Amino acid sequence: MEIQALTRYARMSPKKVREVARLIQGRSVPDALAFIALIPRKSARLLAKTLKSAIANAENNNNLSADKLFVHRALIENGPVLKRFKAGAKGSAKPRVKRMSHLRIVLSDSQS
Repeated sequence: MEIQALTRYARMSPKKVREVARLIQGRSVPDALAFIALIPRKSARLLAKTLKSAIANAENNNNLSADKLFVHRALIENGPVLKRFKAGAKGSAKPRVKRMSHLRIVLSDSQS
Protein backbone atom coordinates (compact mmCIF):
# COMPACT_ATOMS: atom_id res chain seq x y z
CA MET A 1 0.00 0.00 0.00
CA GLU A 2 1.26 3.45 -0.88
CA ILE A 3 0.61 6.57 1.16
CA GLN A 4 1.61 10.02 -0.01
CA ALA A 5 1.85 13.61 1.14
CA LEU A 6 2.24 16.68 -1.02
CA THR A 7 3.66 20.12 -0.32
CA ARG A 8 2.98 22.61 -3.07
CA TYR A 9 4.51 25.99 -3.86
CA ALA A 10 7.56 25.61 -1.63
CA ARG A 11 9.76 28.68 -2.19
CA MET A 12 12.94 26.81 -2.97
CA SER A 13 14.60 25.72 -6.17
CA PRO A 14 13.77 22.11 -7.12
CA LYS A 15 17.45 21.43 -7.77
CA LYS A 16 18.34 22.25 -4.16
CA VAL A 17 15.55 20.09 -2.76
CA ARG A 18 16.40 17.12 -5.00
CA GLU A 19 19.91 16.94 -3.52
CA VAL A 20 18.47 16.08 -0.11
CA ALA A 21 15.53 14.04 -1.45
CA ARG A 22 17.90 11.58 -3.14
CA LEU A 23 19.43 10.77 0.24
CA ILE A 24 16.22 9.51 1.87
CA GLN A 25 14.78 7.34 -0.91
CA GLY A 26 14.66 3.66 0.02
CA ARG A 27 15.28 4.27 3.73
CA SER A 28 12.97 3.26 6.54
CA VAL A 29 10.86 6.10 7.92
CA PRO A 30 12.56 6.36 11.36
CA ASP A 31 15.97 6.24 9.66
CA ALA A 32 14.95 8.92 7.13
CA LEU A 33 13.64 11.23 9.88
CA ALA A 34 16.84 10.85 11.88
CA PHE A 35 18.93 11.42 8.76
CA ILE A 36 17.05 14.57 7.74
CA ALA A 37 17.33 16.01 11.26
CA LEU A 38 21.12 16.13 10.87
CA ILE A 39 21.13 18.08 7.60
CA PRO A 40 21.34 21.86 8.22
CA ARG A 41 19.48 23.02 5.10
CA LYS A 42 16.13 24.63 4.42
CA SER A 43 15.30 21.86 1.95
CA ALA A 44 15.76 19.27 4.72
CA ARG A 45 13.23 21.12 6.90
CA LEU A 46 10.72 21.20 4.04
CA LEU A 47 11.19 17.48 3.37
CA ALA A 48 10.89 16.65 7.08
CA LYS A 49 7.59 18.50 7.27
CA THR A 50 6.24 16.64 4.23
CA LEU A 51 7.52 13.30 5.55
CA LYS A 52 5.81 13.84 8.91
CA SER A 53 2.60 14.63 7.06
CA ALA A 54 2.87 11.37 5.10
CA ILE A 55 3.45 9.47 8.37
CA ALA A 56 0.35 11.09 9.89
CA ASN A 57 -1.66 10.12 6.80
CA ALA A 58 -0.50 6.51 7.15
CA GLU A 59 -1.28 6.31 10.86
CA ASN A 60 -4.64 8.09 10.82
CA ASN A 61 -6.13 7.04 7.48
CA ASN A 62 -4.70 3.54 7.02
CA ASN A 63 -3.89 2.39 10.59
CA LEU A 64 -0.26 1.63 9.70
CA SER A 65 2.70 1.87 12.04
CA ALA A 66 5.43 4.32 11.03
CA ASP A 67 8.13 1.83 12.08
CA LYS A 68 7.15 -0.56 9.29
CA LEU A 69 7.08 2.00 6.47
CA PHE A 70 9.73 2.90 3.90
CA VAL A 71 10.24 5.98 1.74
CA HIS A 72 9.31 4.57 -1.64
CA ARG A 73 9.74 7.78 -3.66
CA ALA A 74 10.57 11.41 -3.00
CA LEU A 75 9.53 13.34 -6.10
CA ILE A 76 10.43 16.99 -6.48
CA GLU A 77 8.60 18.69 -9.33
CA ASN A 78 8.94 22.16 -10.78
CA GLY A 79 6.43 24.71 -9.57
CA PRO A 80 5.62 28.11 -11.02
CA VAL A 81 8.38 30.65 -11.51
CA LEU A 82 8.28 34.24 -10.26
CA LYS A 83 10.01 36.54 -12.73
CA ARG A 84 11.42 39.69 -11.15
CA PHE A 85 13.91 42.37 -12.11
CA LYS A 86 16.72 43.98 -10.17
CA ALA A 87 18.39 47.26 -11.04
CA GLY A 88 21.60 46.90 -12.98
CA ALA A 89 24.35 49.23 -14.13
CA LYS A 90 23.54 52.35 -16.16
CA GLY A 91 19.81 52.15 -15.53
CA SER A 92 19.37 48.66 -16.97
CA ALA A 93 17.35 45.83 -15.42
CA LYS A 94 18.71 42.37 -14.67
CA PRO A 95 16.22 39.48 -14.57
CA ARG A 96 15.82 37.34 -11.44
CA VAL A 97 14.07 33.99 -11.56
CA LYS A 98 12.60 32.83 -8.23
CA ARG A 99 11.72 29.17 -8.49
CA MET A 100 9.16 27.12 -6.56
CA SER A 101 8.83 23.39 -6.17
CA HIS A 102 6.21 20.77 -5.35
CA LEU A 103 7.35 18.01 -2.96
CA ARG A 104 5.68 14.60 -3.07
CA ILE A 105 6.73 11.84 -0.67
CA VAL A 106 5.34 8.35 -1.21
CA LEU A 107 5.60 5.81 1.61
CA SER A 108 5.19 2.07 1.16
CA ASP A 109 4.80 -0.80 3.62
CA SER A 110 7.16 -3.02 1.62
CA GLN A 111 10.73 -2.13 0.72
CA SER A 112 11.38 -2.17 -3.03
